[in-house]
Amino acid sequence: MSDNSKFLHPRDEIMQTMERIYHYRMTTTSGGNLSLHDADGSIWITPARVDKGNIRREDIVCVRPDGRVEGLHPPSSELPFHRMIYTKRPDLRGIVHAHPVALVAFSITRQVPDTRLFHQSMTVCGKPGFAPYALPGSERLGANVAEIFAEGFDSVLLENHGVVVGGETLQNAFQRFETLEFTAKTTIKARILGACRLLTDDELELPHRFKKFAEFEPDPPTSEEKELRRELCEFTRRGYRQRLFISTGGSFSARLSDDSFLITPYRVDRQTLREEDLVLVKNGRQEAGKRASRASRNHAAVYAAHPSIDSIINAFPVNTTAFGVTRTELNSRTIPESYILLRDVGRAPYGSQFHNGAELAAVVSPEKPIVLLENDGVLVVGASVLEAFDRLEVLESTAEALINSRLLGDVAPMSDAVIDELKAAFLGC
Repeated sequence: MSDNSKFLHPRDEIMQTMERIYHYRMTTTSGGNLSLHDADGSIWITPARVDKGNIRREDIVCVRPDGRVEGLHPPSSELPFHRMIYTKRPDLRGIVHAHPVALVAFSITRQVPDTRLFHQSMTVCGKPGFAPYALPGSERLGANVAEIFAEGFDSVLLENHGVVVGGETLQNAFQRFETLEFTAKTTIKARILGACRLLTDDELELPHRFKKFAEFEPDPPTSEEKELRRELCEFTRRGYRQRLFISTGGSFSARLSDDSFLITPYRVDRQTLREEDLVLVKNGRQEAGKRASRASRNHAAVYAAHPSIDSIINAFPVNTTAFGVTRTELNSRTIPESYILLRDVGRAPYGSQFHNGAELAAVVSPEKPIVLLENDGVLVVGASVLEAFDRLEVLESTAEALINSRLLGDVAPMSDAVIDELKAAFLGC
């Protein structure tokens, strides 16, 4: 996993991570705390009673190994469980504690989300643990949480409290935290639609069978390639801000020529993606020194089969993904914009994305540009980066409207006559 925080000071890394958590409404002004265990044994931690939405680098507190506190404020009241976790798990160097709404919903019902919902969740988070309630800030809470971490769990839900997640770095802890909250949100949305399908042990192993591409040394990039890199990065970061991707998942590519395309790299944070991070794939080989997304073979097969497709997205928008983990149809015949952009939404069984790409290339096309991937997000194609992104946005809005409608009454989809009228007016058929 790429870690862009290697040279950040602990103050800056904690500040930036808290800004990110607060910005995406995964904690509140007064809630949550982060820490980083430095190589010298010091614990850098967020302060007590400081606005999490306006935290500054000088607000971060350092607790030295001998107990001395350095900083403008007292350390978080939850320092005891941070300290105890690091003692029990010296392999962990970063901790995230917060109260994101979906994981709180699980904590107050004494449940944990099942990470078998997605191979990505199981790979990134493992199986979550659960710690019994104790008074916030107490030594008892610290002992409860640290004991569960000592059993080998990296993510622990706290009864009637929230969640604590640890990682080999603070960035790694954040990615686990975000992925676990995404899994919890998707589970809740999916249960409105029906029963969730979980992956078997054999299905969870499928993504690990990928073989890496051979490499090649590319020529200096042309102005066309530079422009395409800029556009692809901008839309990928935009998609992350709109929660259409998560930091650990989602792929976006664009055709450069008949035999080459640019694609997002494997497990590089989508929020901080840079033009130089994108990977050029040409004739089945990848740019030297980089690792292309595991979706690259699928994208290559789709481009080869459909010359008019110039951009492809694999994404994990929560509402759309909820349809993909249930047997519920995502009916796009809701409003004219939805049907015109999405057409009738297809579905591909789990496993089809882990072969040579031919299966997906056969079920997606310019006329059928959306395919739900069972337990693995959605595949969206377009004639340009903009068109593919527009479709993804409209798809997620449509999925959210359909889920919300479950609380109001039966959906009245547009009739066949209306669809025929739309096809004649806007789709030329």
